[in-house]
Amino acid sequence: MLAFFGRLLSKKHPQEEIDPMKKFLIVGLGNIGPKYHNTRHNIGFKILDYVADKEGVAFSTDKLGDIATFRFKGRTFIMLKPSTYMNLSGKAVKYWLAKEKVPHENLLVITDDLNLSFGTIRVKTKGSDGGHNGLKDIQAQLNTSSYNRYRFGISDEFSKGNQVDYVLGDWTSEEESKMPERLEKSHELIKSFGTAGINITMNTFNGK
Repeated sequence: MLAFFGRLLSKKHPQEEIDPMKKFLIVGLGNIGPKYHNTRHNIGFKILDYVADKEGVAFSTDKLGDIATFRFKGRTFIMLKPSTYMNLSGKAVKYWLAKEKVPHENLLVITDDLNLSFGTIRVKTKGSDGGHNGLKDIQAQLNTSSYNRYRFGISDEFSKGNQVDYVLGDWTSEEESKMPERLEKSHELIKSFGTAGINITMNTFNGK
């Protein structure tokens, strides 16, 4: 009798392995190194660092980036900060999608956007790279412009010819004072993406 029940249990176990917990790859774009740490271009890193702190997890260095994982409502969120520098972000995204077997529709890329006022949220399922080198490389590596992205507004308060200095510059004191609320909203957005789906997340957070 015990052997019979043992055979029943062994038949169920493989099915549990075939149906793993749903995974989501959340990629924050940025550049590695202390001189880039608090720059506008590194908002992707900043958001993921905040989420990791709130979820009580730590990043560890792995192939092509730093990785931290947390679970929420039956979903697994794999957070990636590429170590390839911005212009080669696609290489890390492609590698971790394949390694973790995450479907493209479960990918969310977080990036800065000059065309949006500070802190404005815009989530989209596809679009052009908008001249952003990180998005440009992701599109080239994935061979598609159809992937979810969360654009965080950094505004365009710079004089002609100073765009590079602006995006690689630090936040103003006024922006810093507003940042905690924007980071918490980003944390909620990421969890919504994994639990409620991209369409509800867009309706809930866009423009907020």
